[in-house]
Amino acid sequence: MKAVEFNVTIPGYILTKSLGRFSRSFVYGRASRLGLVNRAAPVLPRDDWVRIEVLLCGICGSDLGNISYESSPAMEPFGSFPAVLGHEILGRVVEVGPGVTHVSPGQRVVVDPMLHCEARGRDEGSWCPSCASGAHSTCEQSGEEGPLTLGDGPLARGLTIGYHRSLPGGWGEQIVAHRRQVFAVPDSIADRTAVLTEPFSIGLHGVLRSRALRSPGPILVIGSGTIAFATIWSLRTMGYTGRLVAQAKRPHEVSLARMLGADETVTPGNEARQALVETGAQAYMPVVGDEVYAGGGFEMVFDCVGSESSLMQALRFASARGRIVLLGCAGQVRKLDLTSLWAKELQVQGYVGYGVEEWDGRRRHTFELALERIAGDSHALGDMVTHVFPLTQYRDALRAAYDHRRSKAVKVVLQP
Repeated sequence: MKAVEFNVTIPGYILTKSLGRFSRSFVYGRASRLGLVNRAAPVLPRDDWVRIEVLLCGICGSDLGNISYESSPAMEPFGSFPAVLGHEILGRVVEVGPGVTHVSPGQRVVVDPMLHCEARGRDEGSWCPSCASGAHSTCEQSGEEGPLTLGDGPLARGLTIGYHRSLPGGWGEQIVAHRRQVFAVPDSIADRTAVLTEPFSIGLHGVLRSRALRSPGPILVIGSGTIAFATIWSLRTMGYTGRLVAQAKRPHEVSLARMLGADETVTPGNEARQALVETGAQAYMPVVGDEVYAGGGFEMVFDCVGSESSLMQALRFASARGRIVLLGCAGQVRKLDLTSLWAKELQVQGYVGYGVEEWDGRRRHTFELALERIAGDSHALGDMVTHVFPLTQYRDALRAAYDHRRSKAVKVVLQP
């Protein structure tokens, strides 16, 4: 099968970090460690696995950060390379093992790419505390090889399909997944909407786990990417009725934020400052440095960017005893003033992935809740996927995703 494979090497790191700023060829072109390869199609490792042909797979901000080596290296021990990238996967079932009964060949499915201890081949008695509690996105054994055997060796280390040497991701024609990773897609959801299930589940998970629905508000969502839009959508679709302000940059992003439920949209800078002042915040100017604020503020701030500037804004814009939720992949920050953290007694929470949620008196996987809500309001998400490229044009797809200011891309997907 054809697949786009990425390898992490020291020479590749040096070349990309030193020359990638001058030419994207060192990031995703011929001079990079990313390329279209031919690989053997995956086979079912056990009876409780599913083989899937990929219909669409999204390009995520974490993919862009990893192939450009801009992400923190802290998560490197929890991946294995070379790996076929891609974890936002919509596919069609090709084959199921006899231990799989909830999906069948021909069905469209979405895939939770994060590996549970059971998928690694561990018996229930040896599951880690995170997996046993339904929070497998923080699996505590993902840095170890699994008991499961694939081919001639054990399952490689790795938290996520798409950053895993043994389990190819969705930037290829086929994948295999454990039964607990696979969720049937209702017929009413179009392909270009269904492929958003994974990123929208991240926003939904952050909203539910942070108990944002109980917030008196106002809430500020910083970011104009898919996770920010997923957070806005999740707050509204799950019932938040308070004031919701979205910070976005470009006109088409502003339109999406409003369509998904934002009461007000602001651009970074003066408009955002004015929205803060309207909450009752008073500005003060220190002898040196940026303005600081007291009074008013946002009771919750969702930072869906994770940059130095977005983190600083979140700390400054939060109300006293407010909460900051990090959904952007914040990594190494060279200069971050944490004064507001203690001076305003703020809480900072971070969330990753998805898991078992407590909702409406039941325990359900985030993907199940997301699919249910998407099916009930799928038209609202139809404009999110702005670009679709065949797999062989992955370089053009990455160019559009990196240069989204020019391409006006929101979500770019590959179609193997």
